[in-house]
Amino acid sequence: MFALLKSLAAAVTGSSAMLAEAVHSWVSLVADCFRANAYLVALRPADAAHPLGYGRESYVWALFGSAGTFVFGAQIAIWRGIEQLHTREPVLGFFFGYLVLGSAFIAQLVSLIQALRFVRKKASTRGLGIVGHLLSTSDTLLRAVVTEDLLALFGLGIAAASMALHQLTGRAEFDGAGSIVIGTLMGIVGLYLIDMNRRFLAGVPLPPDLRARVIASFRQTPEIRRVTAFFAEYIGPEKILISARVELAGEHDQAELARLLRRLEARIMEHPNVGRATLSLSAPEESDLA
Repeated sequence: MFALLKSLAAAVTGSSAMLAEAVHSWVSLVADCFRANAYLVALRPADAAHPLGYGRESYVWALFGSAGTFVFGAQIAIWRGIEQLHTREPVLGFFFGYLVLGSAFIAQLVSLIQALRFVRKKASTRGLGIVGHLLSTSDTLLRAVVTEDLLALFGLGIAAASMALHQLTGRAEFDGAGSIVIGTLMGIVGLYLIDMNRRFLAGVPLPPDLRARVIASFRQTPEIRRVTAFFAEYIGPEKILISARVELAGEHDQAELARLLRRLEARIMEHPNVGRATLSLSAPEESDLA
């Protein structure tokens, strides 16, 4: 709805900054469709063709959505701002523009507050702050929602300020400059989200705090005497692959060892954040992890 209202306001006022916000809303709408598909893809269970699940494919769809913000939104906003600097077309209908921007700001602020509450709840389980969790989480959809909400609030504020400066001074350059600033912010955010999706698509290891917690839980397992090697990597939003070498407690023949390892793997994969776990036996000369 706000995309339509901003588009109407851009047509009525002739404001480049308002047009930049309208473009941002439309691009965000398309990006949200890609991210919704990414979320649905990540929910698909593992199968014979994809034994690790479809989590990494979700990063591809999320990357497409982020690329749209950078390629289309940023370039259109910057181009229109530069054009306004040269043509200096006057802005009209300021009241309608302010009304649309104010309504959109309130709605966006409510959305951001709700998103931050959810992030705070997630972050508390890791003993992190909101920023720390957003920088390290494998849930790119959550990161995109918060980042886009922040970008929208900044963009709305910049659009309102540029229109106000134009109204007070009569100089259209302020409106064009506002559009360029909004476009630049969209480009920066788009590149940041693209890079984060690229990183998780290539493979990101578990953060040190979570890695230490998982290893500690292994050591507390009665059947495991030592952990000599451990590797964990994200294979999707909040899904990890675990590979470890362990020394088992007690004396077992080969068949018993195999069955015990499979039982331990199955127990580990009962955790909702573990997509796959693979355990192998340590060699006697291997030392315990520090």
